Amino acid sequence: MTYEEAEGWTTLADPNRRSILMELAEGERTVSELTELLPVSQPAVSQHLKILKHVGLVSDRAEGTKRIYRLNEAGVEALRDQLDTFWKRTMSGFEQVMGEDR
Repeated sequence: MTYEEAEGWTTLADPNRRSILMELAEGERTVSELTELLPVSQPAVSQHLKILKHVGLVSDRAEGTKRIYRLNEAGVEALRDQLDTFWKRTMSGFEQVMGEDR
């Protein structure tokens, strides 16, 4: 699963999805474990995971009858790269404006 740039930030607009990512940043989790940690139902957690997986921020593997979810390192890194690029452009623009005021 590859990271879907256009959908990554939109996907993170939902606070439950951000919470899921924060939990997965601590380590792998099953849907049941995530459901215990979040204020939403198991079907809702499953739906959020499906969306996060679709955009490439989460991956999973089978372990018996369970699915184990984890962050997709490549997807999270791509998201971070986008944020770094945005930050650098913002700081460059700020420096230009500050230079013009002198």
